[in-house]
Amino acid sequence: MDDRIIEHAHTLVDWSARIEAGNDVVVSVDEGAHELGVAVAEQLGDRDANMVVTYSSDEMDRAYQRAHGEEFATDPEYEHALYDRADSVLSLRGTRNTSAGADISEETQTAYAQAREGIREARLDTDWVSTVHPTRALAQQAGMSYEAYQDFVYDAILRDWEELAEEMSQLKELLDAGSEVRIVKDDKTDLTMSIENRTAVNSAASVAYDSHNLPSGEVFTAPADTAGQVVFDVPMTIRGTRIQNARLVFKDGVVVDIEADAGEDVLRSIVETDGGAERLGELGIGMNRGIDRITDQILFDEKMGGTVHLALGRAYEACLPEGESGNQSAVHVDLITNMQREGTRLEIDGEVIQRDGYFRWEEQFEG
Repeated sequence: MDDRIIEHAHTLVDWSARIEAGNDVVVSVDEGAHELGVAVAEQLGDRDANMVVTYSSDEMDRAYQRAHGEEFATDPEYEHALYDRADSVLSLRGTRNTSAGADISEETQTAYAQAREGIREARLDTDWVSTVHPTRALAQQAGMSYEAYQDFVYDAILRDWEELAEEMSQLKELLDAGSEVRIVKDDKTDLTMSIENRTAVNSAASVAYDSHNLPSGEVFTAPADTAGQVVFDVPMTIRGTRIQNARLVFKDGVVVDIEADAGEDVLRSIVETDGGAERLGELGIGMNRGIDRITDQILFDEKMGGTVHLALGRAYEACLPEGESGNQSAVHVDLITNMQREGTRLEIDGEVIQRDGYFRWEEQFEG
């Protein structure tokens, strides 16, 4: 076994999930992530944790949803109980076919997501962490050789997370103290949103930081009162469909217009899922410079230094004041815009804190 897989498992169990003896851990293993699953199982056994393994497969999900009607059981109790009683859920993603769900109807996918909203909430109430094991399908999607893709993945994951957390704390402090964020990119992107009374999350790949992805390397918060327009120029595959150059217009916090060069129908279907899907639940700012290219995998792409992502749908409670529920939805779908372009800027309360993709504390920043 590649030593990097063992190091990946060690980082996941110790730094990210903070597993201790006696913890009840659910490990969800994708069909292509078997090797990482073996390494994680060994790490959990070494720490005297308790483990239940579930198998996850995009092709099985496709077969089930296509054969089923659109009346799915809402929050099945047997699955709910598994997450209700778990301390941690480790999701080891590694698909063998990135387009496995491309021929599931939008109506079926929406109905399935809505029926499972409670299951999603139960999982998110645990110390959950999601990570990716490199597969040939993911390498192909990224347009890379398998060996090069492996190097890319481990460069993003096997980092000095404490050092990156310290750097990202500078942005968290600015967001916590701010009231309004503005994103300006070109004549098609000028978006403002309120962040007043919000708490930003320093997403340093550990539940100790309210961070649940490995790799991570972003600072995110929950915006409100969004106004203006934004173009997402980073192509993404969502629900098995390619989304390209999506343009959203917001008024009074709600999406009022949608355009896209490709995948517009899918995007409209997402926005129409429920009332919360037409509002933003997240503003995320990528800061992981170990991610140096777009790979069509949201777990990596949204963390890339010099990008900003906005999520339609559910807001994370960690960003909200106590007692405030925030934006609720059955979906949380991220869209990315690349700020590494001349003339772009990210402002907090009128002050430029990032220009052309570089923060003011980076040597490349030009004030």
